Amino acid sequence: MPAVFISHGAPPLVDDTAWVAQLQALAVSLPRPKAILVASAHWEAAPMMLGATETVPLVYDFGGFPRRFSEVTYPAPGAPDLADQVARMMPDTRHVARTGRGLDHGAYVPLTVMYPNADVPVLQVSLPSLEPDDLLDIGRRLQPLRDQGVLVLGSGFTTHGLPFLDRRHWQDPSAAAPGWSREFDAWAHETLAAGDVESLAAFRDRAPGMPFAHPTIEHFAPMFLTLGAGGDPEQAPDQPIDGFWMGLAKRSFVVA
Repeated sequence: MPAVFISHGAPPLVDDTAWVAQLQALAVSLPRPKAILVASAHWEAAPMMLGATETVPLVYDFGGFPRRFSEVTYPAPGAPDLADQVARMMPDTRHVARTGRGLDHGAYVPLTVMYPNADVPVLQVSLPSLEPDDLLDIGRRLQPLRDQGVLVLGSGFTTHGLPFLDRRHWQDPSAAAPGWSREFDAWAHETLAAGDVESLAAFRDRAPGMPFAHPTIEHFAPMFLTLGAGGDPEQAPDQPIDGFWMGLAKRSFVVA
């Protein structure tokens, strides 16, 4: 099973026909997973936490959108056995705890498009750190899950400079992306294609468009867990989704 990083979008993603088609095509291109382990930018917690080990209500961690987005359900089966396995894969020095927290929008919004029947067990893991080296290590430890048909999914956004968007981006998601978003996305594309994990990890200092592209870094961080789970972080991943939405880069990649 490949490891995947997706730019997950806000709840209105489901109204964007082009992006929906891209996510659906991505899902069809993958082997059908036996379970999904997802790390979302919207759950930072240390020690490492495991949530949605059973079917529980979703976390509607957003505001300002029409009510219908807070009425979405996604009753995917929990994955308690996978939770046990993930806990065993972590070193003795990393405490792992469980919680009844449900899937947040970084997890369930793309899954409602990719696996709309909600019939694949889903386990969400928190980001216990935002440091690339820590997340690469966690990803490497999770790599054996891929041989068991588990989809390791990092969910963030290739650019996420919400404070620096213009009014036009909020009114028209197809509006032209700002320069800092285009520049950072082009750098991410080239750096991923070169397998230059060192430069990716130093994005705060090396990437053009900073700090506008990521005034906070939690939306870029999940890609390092994906790269670690890919086995060889220097392997150039496929990048089947690119382009912009609300001025933000929706670049996503797959490590086979």
